[in-house]
Amino acid sequence: MQRFHTGSVSRRGLLKGAAAAGLILPAGMRAAQAQEAKRGGTFRLGLGHGSSADSLDPALYTQLFDQVFANALHNYLIEVAADGQIVPELATDWMSDDAITWVFPIREGVTYHDGRTVMPADVVASINHHRGEESTSAVKPYLEAIQDISVDGQNVVVTLAAADADFPYILSDYHLPILPSTDGKIDPTSPVGCGPYVYESFEPGVQASLTRNPDYWKSDRAWFDRVEILVILDGAARLNALLTGEVDAVDQVEPATIPMLEARGIASVLSIPGNAHYVFPMDSRVAPFDDNNVRLALKYALDRQEMVDKILAGHGAVSNDNPIGPANRYFFADMEEKTYDPDKAKYYLQQSGLSSLDVTLSVADAAFAGAVDAGVLYSERAAAAGITINIDRVPNDGYWDNTWMQVPFCASYWGGRPTEDQMFSVAYATGAAWNDSFWSNERFDTLLLEARSELDEDKRREMYHEMQQIVSFEGAVVIPMYNNFIMGVANNVSTPETIGKNANIDGYRALERWWFA
Repeated sequence: MQRFHTGSVSRRGLLKGAAAAGLILPAGMRAAQAQEAKRGGTFRLGLGHGSSADSLDPALYTQLFDQVFANALHNYLIEVAADGQIVPELATDWMSDDAITWVFPIREGVTYHDGRTVMPADVVASINHHRGEESTSAVKPYLEAIQDISVDGQNVVVTLAAADADFPYILSDYHLPILPSTDGKIDPTSPVGCGPYVYESFEPGVQASLTRNPDYWKSDRAWFDRVEILVILDGAARLNALLTGEVDAVDQVEPATIPMLEARGIASVLSIPGNAHYVFPMDSRVAPFDDNNVRLALKYALDRQEMVDKILAGHGAVSNDNPIGPANRYFFADMEEKTYDPDKAKYYLQQSGLSSLDVTLSVADAAFAGAVDAGVLYSERAAAAGITINIDRVPNDGYWDNTWMQVPFCASYWGGRPTEDQMFSVAYATGAAWNDSFWSNERFDTLLLEARSELDEDKRREMYHEMQQIVSFEGAVVIPMYNNFIMGVANNVSTPETIGKNANIDGYRALERWWFA
């Protein structure tokens, strides 16, 4: 029988890391990179994400503000390391003989910020918070295969309905921190965690602050004395905060501003390639987006390379309407490419019985840096195909509550996922909470379940390739480009030599991994 465990993660295919880390630095490298770590100081991080709907409840985490805050306050069973491999965190190991029954020994001696000890029962309660009929958690689809989860001494034992070789990856999802429990339940609004920093304050859509956990079990992490996470939705204001010293790092640096930032000499840029991608989801339930010919017309009506060149200034790569990125294990590199082709777009309009098309695209730079300009560029190129795209520029504030998944056609982004199953399950499976195109495809859903249980590597690859083909040519999301994670970092901030590219802000863990020079 095949045995899966932590030792096999780096050596064997089924639990092989989905991404190798990458790092692009400006000429001369960052002077503060890879110096010996030391403790001290208050680190202030400005993010172009945040909403009045932000919550302490892990089931309600939605965007980067939540993700970074959660990884500062909490620990998880499994961590995705900077090199893309999964490594133990609160679990010290994981074992399975059949990829159906999984055993996770829980680390002893770890305490919460209120002094309680992390126990296996807390793990069960924390996972169960996202399960059940009443759960609206976005991670619920990942956990539906769990038939039983129980405590056996210092172990947590999970039994699945079918084999899933990627199951440990699921437990690294940012929705699944471990919280203290009482009588089998967690308090999802409790600010008590066991992570690198202790809760100080939390204002939804505004800021959060935390102080270093003096009892943190990782002696080589949590270097700052205090951290602040600040919501600065406006890109110009965010960059100005970095230039004036109000913050020490920012996300979503607009590529066009990089030369100016570097010329000032007080900060530099980290440009990290990964599986993140910018998207324009269409509501497939409503006309005209319920017609795949219309969707294909829109997919051939934009110039992807031009978007990479002008919106990303080369800090990214063309995507073929594929949410699975080049860093994923089963990326379909040889899939038929879509290029800008107004005549082909016209052909698909004709197949739908239309000679022209008039649609509205709602955009705001809160969706992604440069989203408004990307929408305008899309509109200009689509005109040659007889497609009128009216740009509706909506407010940044409240974008994720009032626009995303609320209007038929809008801009959005995805940070990518470590595995194909995670990406597809959360955003493309029928009925998934974050299926932002409300798309449904019976063949896709069947393959998704079959691939999850398939242990033959070649067969699994074929299934995931077919799923990527279906999403690209039958799906309802236009995915023009993979974007690098572009961060601006003050010169007095030190970073490790390897920056995680599984997610933004060093895999959400910059507050734990970085330090002041």
